[in-house]
Amino acid sequence: MQREKFGSRLGFVLISAGCAIGLGNVWRFPFITGKYGGAAFVLIYLFFLLILGLPVMIMEFSVGRASQKSIARSFHELEPKGSKWHLHGYVGMAGNYLLMMFYTTIAGWMLYYFFKMALGHFEGLGPAGVEQEFGQMTAQPWTMAFWMVLVVVLCMGVCAKGLKNGVEKITKVMMLCLLAVMVILVARAVTLPGAAEGLRFYLMPDFGKMMEAGLPETIFAAMGQAFFTLSIGVGSMAIFGSYIGKDRTLTGEAVNVTLLDTFVALTAGLIIFPACFSFGVNPGSGPSLVFITLPNIFNAMTGGRIWGSLFFIFMSFAAFSTVIGVFENILSCCIDLWGWSRKKAVIVNLFAIILLSLPCVLGFNLLSSFTPLGGGTNLMDLEDFIVSNNLLPLGSIVYLLFCTTRYGWGWKNFVGEADTGKGPKFPKWTRVYVTYILPIIVLFVFFQGYYDKFKPLILSWFQ
Repeated sequence: MQREKFGSRLGFVLISAGCAIGLGNVWRFPFITGKYGGAAFVLIYLFFLLILGLPVMIMEFSVGRASQKSIARSFHELEPKGSKWHLHGYVGMAGNYLLMMFYTTIAGWMLYYFFKMALGHFEGLGPAGVEQEFGQMTAQPWTMAFWMVLVVVLCMGVCAKGLKNGVEKITKVMMLCLLAVMVILVARAVTLPGAAEGLRFYLMPDFGKMMEAGLPETIFAAMGQAFFTLSIGVGSMAIFGSYIGKDRTLTGEAVNVTLLDTFVALTAGLIIFPACFSFGVNPGSGPSLVFITLPNIFNAMTGGRIWGSLFFIFMSFAAFSTVIGVFENILSCCIDLWGWSRKKAVIVNLFAIILLSLPCVLGFNLLSSFTPLGGGTNLMDLEDFIVSNNLLPLGSIVYLLFCTTRYGWGWKNFVGEADTGKGPKFPKWTRVYVTYILPIIVLFVFFQGYYDKFKPLILSWFQ
């Protein structure tokens, strides 16, 4: 059966970037940027994005394009006879399912908040009332389940229409709308009274604040953000490589995707920092920033209902672009592995992902007594930890070793595939770096992630 192809290069870039552009760009990036000295941190982050994330993305694209398969079968096609690299295909598939087990819930929150904001449910509420709204939502399993199911149905519906007519067509429109909405929100944020202070904080490097936080900690935070922002290691990028032709080099395409992902992360800061400084609030991290701090800011703004609605539709698009991209990977895995039709893969996975996502929904209410990573944690934290701190870094090491060593696909095969077509070539002089040094850096990110997560426990052992 002839493999489907993207209808345009723009479609490939927007969809690949859409999969990489997630909620981490919007709520994690501004928070850690603020914590580690604003623009000083951004410079270090961009450096690590170039030397850490980009090479692994090129390798994923290369494995996908050379094999013309999803992660479920790509290693089977390229590995030396008798080797076991293909076992990572099953780990990668599991990683995609695990990611969707909690990401669909967060995407549901975004859509729910868009409707709440548009209908004026936050008007007249003080900070305590806005915080209570978020608490009420997470306490109601039926509410959260409804929005999660709606997200799964909508996104599977897009994938059911096929690669060109569904995934490419809808994601292109969604991504272009997302970029347009961001530009409108930036224009509003930077014209707020007192916004200049926020822009100064964000755009002027403050090396003093960076040293305050500690240089090693800042460097690790930049490495972690650069690594996790691109969703590399579980084949989420490889699938899009399998859908493109050989007329362009993969280094150039990966650079375009990375630039777009970075543009969204940086632009999110231009929205959030001026708004927070204008209204005298500290940019918090995670859910509290998006679901508690920002609704309070919109409440205090003239025309806040409109700006808040625009913000949450932008957030919904950011979440949906990732969900559609990962769903497409999951469907392709089922088609490659078991020869299913797209229709059968959609129907089976529609029900499977809804069922698999329910524990995350219930983790905030009926199963809230289950705290797998210590007090205050829930099932979402556990699922996120398994994917972000384990499967992504370890999967990236698999891709690195597979593409650079003679025990895998090998350096010559990888470079030959990456350099096919017009555009910038993969720099040959980096061979020693990507073969020996980069896997060690990724391993360091992996162990540091564990140390940070269990630091209080580790310190208590030595007291």
